[in-house]
Amino acid sequence: MKLYLIRHGRQSSKLCNVDVDLCEAGYQQAALLGQRLAGEGIQIVFSSGLKRAIQTAQAANLYWNVAHYMYPELREISFGEMEGLSDADIALRFADFKAEQQKMEYDIPYPGGESAGDVVRRVIPVFRQIAESGYERVAVITHGGVIRSMVAHYMGMDLAKWRTLGANLENCSITELEWNPGLRRFTLERFNDYAHLLAYPELLRSAWSDRE
Repeated sequence: MKLYLIRHGRQSSKLCNVDVDLCEAGYQQAALLGQRLAGEGIQIVFSSGLKRAIQTAQAANLYWNVAHYMYPELREISFGEMEGLSDADIALRFADFKAEQQKMEYDIPYPGGESAGDVVRRVIPVFRQIAESGYERVAVITHGGVIRSMVAHYMGMDLAKWRTLGANLENCSITELEWNPGLRRFTLERFNDYAHLLAYPELLRSAWSDRE
């Protein structure tokens, strides 16, 4: 079975992990994603319970017309005390933590939050359930920290280095895992594929403005 891990569309705030709606660009990204995968035979959609993931799933699913269910375990990695802060505030208040994190010596949790290992432990049961569900094509709308942590796990990487997997995953990018039932493991088939956005440079993360 193929598991399409999709990062949610662009949200309406740049503050750290706030539960807000998609902005207009986010809906455009989700529509392009839906069109891109319309011929792949998606059979079911799962998402986290955060607004940006739910709304991405709903917008993309206009092109698939399949059942949509939520798993709270698919929520973004917890950034703990950083949540709700701007990048500038985080850089100032958590400079020591960020410096330690950049060394990539240990899989350290965010202050008051989670580590990559914490994410893996809560998401693995969901992925196993999906892999054994009998579906052959499944879309999972989730978050950058979840995708990077799970890919690092399935590739056998040191989880301290999970942040080397893409400086920034594009919104509505596709990361594809394939389940091998004989070996009972996932293989990585593609990572951060955003070809459906390339004709629209204003939808790329490099064009994300604070005005949204």
